[in-house]
Amino acid sequence: MIRVLSVASECAPLVKTGGLADVVGALPAAIAANGVEMRTLLPGYPAVLEALGKAETIAEYDDLFGGSATVLAAKAGGLDLLVIKAAHLYERPGSIYLGPDGKDWPDNPERFAALSKVASDIGTAGADGWVPDVLHGHDWQAGLMMEYLPDDGRPATVLTIHNIAFHGLAGAEKIADLGLDPLRFTPDGYEYWGKVSALKAGLMRADRLTTVSKTYAAELMRPEFGMGLDGVMRARRDVLRGILNGIDDTIWNPEADPLITPYKTLKGKPANTAALRAELGLPAAEGPLCVVVSRLTEQKGLDLLLQALPTLLERGGQLALLGSGEPSLEAAFRAATRDPNVAVHIGYDEALSHRMMAGGDAILVPSRFEPCGLTQLYGLRYGTVPLVALTGGLADTVINASPAALARGVATGVQFAPVTADALRVALDDLCDLHADPARWRQLQKNGMKHPVGWDQSASAYAALYSEVLGR
Repeated sequence: MIRVLSVASECAPLVKTGGLADVVGALPAAIAANGVEMRTLLPGYPAVLEALGKAETIAEYDDLFGGSATVLAAKAGGLDLLVIKAAHLYERPGSIYLGPDGKDWPDNPERFAALSKVASDIGTAGADGWVPDVLHGHDWQAGLMMEYLPDDGRPATVLTIHNIAFHGLAGAEKIADLGLDPLRFTPDGYEYWGKVSALKAGLMRADRLTTVSKTYAAELMRPEFGMGLDGVMRARRDVLRGILNGIDDTIWNPEADPLITPYKTLKGKPANTAALRAELGLPAAEGPLCVVVSRLTEQKGLDLLLQALPTLLERGGQLALLGSGEPSLEAAFRAATRDPNVAVHIGYDEALSHRMMAGGDAILVPSRFEPCGLTQLYGLRYGTVPLVALTGGLADTVINASPAALARGVATGVQFAPVTADALRVALDDLCDLHADPARWRQLQKNGMKHPVGWDQSASAYAALYSEVLGR
């Protein structure tokens, strides 16, 4: 049995802002069959503490970056949890990352340094007799644990990059406050253009690096995708692995989803489409009902969708969007609802996301970069044809409806490149052409529903990686 402490800033179903939480929440159960016992270390946000129920205090800190703290052991959401209860760091309303002004909490460096420090302490001293063999950190929020670990007697370490765009930067004046070794504030350490980079700290010192698709692993070594860290990624390419994310295919299961009218075959899908149109106030239409469930950011290419939207509408298609993000994009999509074939819900609604996945004909993911992506996997599972940019995990999970793939009957969706509005317009035209051919459209849907999107292969790959890093 390999014991692994997973260290993350969010975890579904307890607290979620994006796909990171889904992965962190799904991995422990998925990997258990591979001989891995995984516990998850989380900050004690209000939502997490409320979910805990009975908890045991297993460690105490008189001063954890500005105040007292305790570490609680509990079970919640089907997970074995270790939770840092530190009111001065985590017990505040609103977003887990952003203050009421929409900007990062100014003490985010300390908040997630605390997560890293507790992780390093558990990694060396254990938690109530449980000592992990491997520390597995996720993104910049866990990066500094590599700096806090001792040089000798440290456990094996893995850092997964879910999105390299976020570095966890802090001013150099915080080096002492964060308890970092000033001698490692160098280009070969955690220094990044005169600032502390929590992500770089992890990238430089972790025994193994992973990211969430093979294509994204290759992209990270290129300047246009590496976000200033492509040189680091090239230097560490020998320890970098691309392991594709999976989805929880018990929660995302059209046959048993309690949030929709369940269906096993495509004959059951139109009832969900009709219900979604009725819910969103969309009229009947000849073209495809395209759905988007996404953060509204430039990364997600949704400004390109706004430019290309007239092509979809002119072909008799419709758009239903669920998401929130940049105010300018929110306003632009609200304005697009002047067309009766566009429906927009600003915010996040988990139940509505299931109804959109079941009711949509196609799901659009026009991201400029996408480490893995999960919504296209949900789409495949529900027979909702993905239209995706040719990048990252989107490239690895969708088989383009090229003439060859269509002839062989293996296509599952539509890919487009380069990631421009013009290319997206062409892809939307192609999508509408496919939708107008019922036999080909049904084949795309059937192929998608048969495509493996669960955790089996990925869990085995993580288990093999843990064995490798332990020398077993």
